[in-house]
Amino acid sequence: MRTTRFVVPAAAGLLAVTGLTGCAGGDDKQDANAAGAITVKATDSACEVGATDVPAGQVTFKVTNSGAKVNEFYVYAAGDRVMGEVENIAPGLSRELRVELPAGTYETACKPGMSGRGIRGALKVSGTAASVAPDAALSQATASYQRYVQSQTAALLTRTEEFVAAVKANDVAKAKALYPVARTYWERIEPVAESFGDLDPKIDGREEVVEDGMQFTGFHRIEKDLWTTGDVSKDGAIADQLLTDVKAIVAKANAEKLTPLQLANGAKALLDEVASGKITGEEERYSHTDLWDFNANLEGSKAAIAALRPALEQRAPELVKQLDTEFANVEATLGKHRAGDGWKLHNQLGKTELKELSDSINALAEPISKVAAVVAR
Repeated sequence: MRTTRFVVPAAAGLLAVTGLTGCAGGDDKQDANAAGAITVKATDSACEVGATDVPAGQVTFKVTNSGAKVNEFYVYAAGDRVMGEVENIAPGLSRELRVELPAGTYETACKPGMSGRGIRGALKVSGTAASVAPDAALSQATASYQRYVQSQTAALLTRTEEFVAAVKANDVAKAKALYPVARTYWERIEPVAESFGDLDPKIDGREEVVEDGMQFTGFHRIEKDLWTTGDVSKDGAIADQLLTDVKAIVAKANAEKLTPLQLANGAKALLDEVASGKITGEEERYSHTDLWDFNANLEGSKAAIAALRPALEQRAPELVKQLDTEFANVEATLGKHRAGDGWKLHNQLGKTELKELSDSINALAEPISKVAAVVAR
């Protein structure tokens, strides 16, 4: 869940800059496919998007943070469904987002401080995307990853049912033990789950959601009660709603038809989650089980790359070697903090250890940031 966070800088994108107009208006039309990237100038108080009317198909945005706060950029469909996103854009840096957009009406949003609804503007997508012969390796990649998603959602549902049962029985010890296990399956497929903006805050929202007019519910509300008061005797209704919402998002995730670009973007988004929420200890601020989430995000990112691997080996074999090296480095670095069948608590790690983890993630983020461009060729 994306709310206010402390941030570790991410890798910058590298695309040419074009002209800008205001996010909320303007009738200029830029061919996002032929003319290159649509520029986005994000500041602490504005979101200037270089086009508000684009042709259907693959659209590329180059987002530059010209403000003082860390920013992020989203493209939303109806119901705040996330079509694409880039997070953790530090001041002075740029990030690239490639996304497939069919004809329709959308919203763009910059989120200075990485919180709230953001500074939004209309985006119209017109026409029909050019017909492209299907790539067998990429088709296989999406089919493979969708099977992975389905396996994870099945386990998410089972483990959430067990967690909810323990909460309703006021079995605090069992609920505490089940909490990071249930969340593992959520964290592995977090970009898919978070694309459903109506359900994500209810399931995974942290306490700051009340600032956006929402109720504090879901996993983190129960986490707070488990680790601060040790009393969940009054959390039965919250637990029931969590299970209802998880069932709904499982059905939606299983029915989602993913694109190769979504796999590539999701692999990078999971590393952004690690950098901005897990290494900082903000995600699991009461239980301190952030390393369970870290490992799950890493596994989810690796699964997306594994699905894309045949295509990447054809198109960019040297990139695959670099990815293998950096994944192994992160796994080895994280592996130092194993504790039994799980992981050390975040508050058991020192600054040096956290920096080592951060450096390993940043080193992996650099080659992963190149995957979307390779897939889009």
